Amino acid sequence: MGVLQEQNVSNSALPLLSLNHVSYLCKSVTESAKFYQEILGFVLIKRPSSFQFEGAWLFNYGIGIHLLQCNSINDVQQMPVKINPKDNHISFQCTDIELVKKRLREMGMKYETALVEEGGVFVDQLFFHDPDGYMIEICNCGNIPIVPLSASACPMLKKPQSYVAAKKSKALHAAEMETRMMETLFANMIDIAM
Repeated sequence: MGVLQEQNVSNSALPLLSLNHVSYLCKSVTESAKFYQEILGFVLIKRPSSFQFEGAWLFNYGIGIHLLQCNSINDVQQMPVKINPKDNHISFQCTDIELVKKRLREMGMKYETALVEEGGVFVDQLFFHDPDGYMIEICNCGNIPIVPLSASACPMLKKPQSYVAAKKSKALHAAEMETRMMETLFANMIDIAM
């Protein structure tokens, strides 16, 4: 029984709930916090007082941004000369991309745009950097439906035979447990009725 449980745990995804926060090393926590508040609408929240380093926590849209003061200016990446949409970034969905463009222009922010098309559905993307050079995307990505890939359509999803066998074993184990639970429930119901 113990071996089967270990096998099931090793083939299971971690029990995650959601993305909690992203963390960024900053040249100036004050300047970066101001950017995330004024440009992206984040709100400063209480940060544990036990931390022995300067930082700030912000929250909005169901996600936190944790800003950490760097020890040396060399710890933080240099501001990229060019905005590269293929660079690492965090993305936020918006309801009005044109309003976002207008506001960024009013603030003198440089940005790049892109348009993605999939089956007649279009997604507008807008990319810019925060004060520390971290890329941010604003998009209407919700336009494209999320469709899971099948193993036959995607070679990355093909599982080795040992994985398939473990999944079948897990399914059989679950079915056996379900049967036992139903039998126990039925027996308890009969006891109550008598």
